[in-house]
Amino acid sequence: MTTRPLQAVLVPHQAGPRFLELLAAALDGSGPAILPVDPDLPAAAVEEMFTAFAPSSVLDLQAGTTPSPATLAHQGQSGAGSGPGLSSAPGVRPDVAVVIATSGSTGTPKGVELTASALRASAAASLHRLGARPGEQWLCCLPVHHVAGIGVLVRSLLAGSEPVFAKRVTSSLLAGSGCRFVSLVPTQLRRLLAAGHGSLEAAVPALHRGGAALPTVLLGGAAAPAGLLAEARAAGLRLVTTYGMSETCGGCVYDGLPLDGVDLQIAADGRVSLTGPVLFAGYRLQPELTAAALNGGWFRTADYGRLGADGRLTVRGRADDVIVSGGEKVLPGEVEAVLGTCAGVADVVVVGVPDPDWGEAVTAFVIPADPAMPPGLEDLKAAVRAVLPAYSAPRRVCIVSQFPQLPSGKPDRSALRKAV
Repeated sequence: MTTRPLQAVLVPHQAGPRFLELLAAALDGSGPAILPVDPDLPAAAVEEMFTAFAPSSVLDLQAGTTPSPATLAHQGQSGAGSGPGLSSAPGVRPDVAVVIATSGSTGTPKGVELTASALRASAAASLHRLGARPGEQWLCCLPVHHVAGIGVLVRSLLAGSEPVFAKRVTSSLLAGSGCRFVSLVPTQLRRLLAAGHGSLEAAVPALHRGGAALPTVLLGGAAAPAGLLAEARAAGLRLVTTYGMSETCGGCVYDGLPLDGVDLQIAADGRVSLTGPVLFAGYRLQPELTAAALNGGWFRTADYGRLGADGRLTVRGRADDVIVSGGEKVLPGEVEAVLGTCAGVADVVVVGVPDPDWGEAVTAFVIPADPAMPPGLEDLKAAVRAVLPAYSAPRRVCIVSQFPQLPSGKPDRSALRKAV
């Protein structure tokens, strides 16, 4: 039964507190289900999202600004929700509180329907695993139109605390906000350490003298190089690496171990499957896709993984990122894990670039620790060949200062492939 209205909400950064109120109402049932939307998206992208997910109304929280063309097209100048397709749009299930749009980097975006109970279960399990106490604050510096940002807000609601909203994280903000927890993606952490370079380390003893501590950092969204993790821990940060996706209300595996109530298994083909109370209800208006993704209460992910002797999960890479080079399959995540330990590598992304001889050439885009002394191709090849099959070694290395990013903060692999 789809009786609950779905409201699209354009959420600029400064509207975080108002959005928190809308989220609370969506969770307790006193308001409509919400579809958070990035107001900075191109009009065509917003139009595509509205067409795919068919919200029944649109709320623009950009007070004092002109609504985007896509917003106007759907709700009219009055903002009454009278545009094409809105008045007859089907609602969502009564228990669905939030619909999250995936990045759409591999095709038409999917609308992941998350129930209030799944969001609460995720937040409660996270707070328990972290040992968080009631009232402890979260720093929210991730977009709330992505599941990681939503997770920060739901944890805050369950903890009975007011989150601190910040458009970007700095060492001074991290040290002085008073927040006990923050969620970051690896790009944010790398930029934080590069920009602070010493200020974060200097803040640690000062905080400890005052009896305080730096926040615990939940790090997810993409694999982080080992060197980045080591540098952050040396600076005094407590890091918790997370694995999950929109379909699991965000991170549901912390430091390789599933949260309470979550279970995982590795299929014969190496793919990771997940189950538990954090699973999504389905894809908005896509029942066939939902049926294919959810089988007997298990969600089959697009990731390859393996379990260690201690039961911890290692994610090897995404199935749709696999590089076929010379007829051999290469998992970029495994190559990145090796290259991330190499001297001179601050961060790395590995992609397959079209090649007339090999089909795809394994190509490493490297952000050097010292731009004046970038790592060389032969050294990187040798490091990979010492651990992985020789065909996994990069054939090209491109030195860059930064990676193009998706709106979620993840590296845009498609853009990197086109950059060569």
